Amino acid sequence: MGARRRMQRWAERRMPNREEMARNKYLAPIAHRFLSPELWRFTRRSVPRGVALGIFSGFIIPLGQIFLAAFLALPARANVPVAVLVTFITNPFTLPFWLVVANRVGRSFLRIDRGVSAEIGKQVSSGQWESFSWFFQTAGVTAVGFVIMAIVGSAIGYLIASFAWRGWVGRKWSRQQARRVNRTDA
Repeated sequence: MGARRRMQRWAERRMPNREEMARNKYLAPIAHRFLSPELWRFTRRSVPRGVALGIFSGFIIPLGQIFLAAFLALPARANVPVAVLVTFITNPFTLPFWLVVANRVGRSFLRIDRGVSAEIGKQVSSGQWESFSWFFQTAGVTAVGFVIMAIVGSAIGYLIASFAWRGWVGRKWSRQQARRVNRTDA
């Protein structure tokens, strides 16, 4: 069995299906919208939307991102399984890496000139903001980095998924055309 088929079977076993979600007591109030067949089809519009929402949810909320991606997929008419699966870009194993990357992105984005940073330093050292200084220095920069990564990453993910979908469909279509030509020649 090829690697592609193994990966497809792995994803099928781990992705929730419509029936499991219909039985979920927490989804009962919105089940009629959530279980709409258009949210579970793999189309050229729904898959890139699902990728973008999955990346956005994965970076914007590193914990609980699966539920956010599933609920954002409703109004966006994105593919729910793809949105949920893509959120695993941030998982417990990769989160330390993404924290460092987000911190560096936030630091480079929030470069403050020396005059402004000196004024902020005076306010912090005066004791007015002393208890929050560690938060502003580390968590604030990292949070800004995660927001930037969520927005830029979802846009890039959407474009890549759109082009990949188009290429996949184009190759599939050309193979079908080649088979038709071979059948007519034979």
